[in-house]
Amino acid sequence: MSNRFRNIFLAFGVIAVGIMLFTFDVSYQELFDNLRRAGYYLPLILILWLFIYLINTSSWYIILRSGGSISTLSFARLFKFTVSGFAINYVTPVGLMGGEPYRIMELKPYVGVERATSSVVLYVMMHIFSHFVFWIAAVVLYVCCYKVSFEMGIVLTLVTLLCVFLSTIFMKGYKNGMAKACVNIGGHIPFLKKYAIRFAENNKEKLENIDQQIALLHKQKKSTFYSALSLEFIARVVGCLEIWLILNILTSDISFVDCILVVAFSSLMANILFFLPMQLGGREGGFALAVAGLSLSGAYGVYAALITRVRECFWIIVGLVLVKIGNKR
Repeated sequence: MSNRFRNIFLAFGVIAVGIMLFTFDVSYQELFDNLRRAGYYLPLILILWLFIYLINTSSWYIILRSGGSISTLSFARLFKFTVSGFAINYVTPVGLMGGEPYRIMELKPYVGVERATSSVVLYVMMHIFSHFVFWIAAVVLYVCCYKVSFEMGIVLTLVTLLCVFLSTIFMKGYKNGMAKACVNIGGHIPFLKKYAIRFAENNKEKLENIDQQIALLHKQKKSTFYSALSLEFIARVVGCLEIWLILNILTSDISFVDCILVVAFSSLMANILFFLPMQLGGREGGFALAVAGLSLSGAYGVYAALITRVRECFWIIVGLVLVKIGNKR
């Protein structure tokens, strides 16, 4: 990727981080007091996400290797693209609209545009698909561990039906490919219609090749498919340790199962508000509602959301720095 494009991604991220820092809904004194209260738990949380990003990179690495040799691309460089891609996604409105083009452009010199595109699309699909699996697992956990009221039963049923419906769509995409379908969807959006149709006509063969590569993973390389999906699911479960560490600062009456449910329902709320950069407000509200649903103080959710924001800011800054570091000409 040229330095001009890297600078564009970097500038957008810096502006977004600046806006985010100046719009914190707590005073800086209160923020520092809360960070001091976290103590050594905060470095543990930051290190925890290093391992989560390594798991994410392993999932993408498996997908890339299934398409052939990638001897010129090291795991460390793919890790750099992973962290930077997530950082750009965090600060991009409508989520998944900045990090994916960045990853494709960085990967293109190593494996070509078609393979880079198919691997990124496959990884994003796997990352999103693991959300549905995680939410369904959370519903099962809740039913097994808590008494289900009538109102909660309706909510859990709706969540399950939504996840099953979306999973069906994704499985169809895995079997037939998604690149051409995404471009066709763009052809029905007023401002994108003209460009999407022209792009589809000019790149028909490339789109077909990308879809063939996407379908190939599910049809002929099922072990790779389920390995990548399992790693993404494991990354989500490991991520629940973050909430366990945060809430243990405040109380010892919290189990890891409770933390899984908090993360599941708060992430569901955050993804409903996907159009906001970093899901501002949605994440905090989701945490508060999730802990309240488990009969815990809503203040625990607010505190957990605050520390999570600090962790996100840290890794966003790391990712944006990596955009400019260690690039080959």
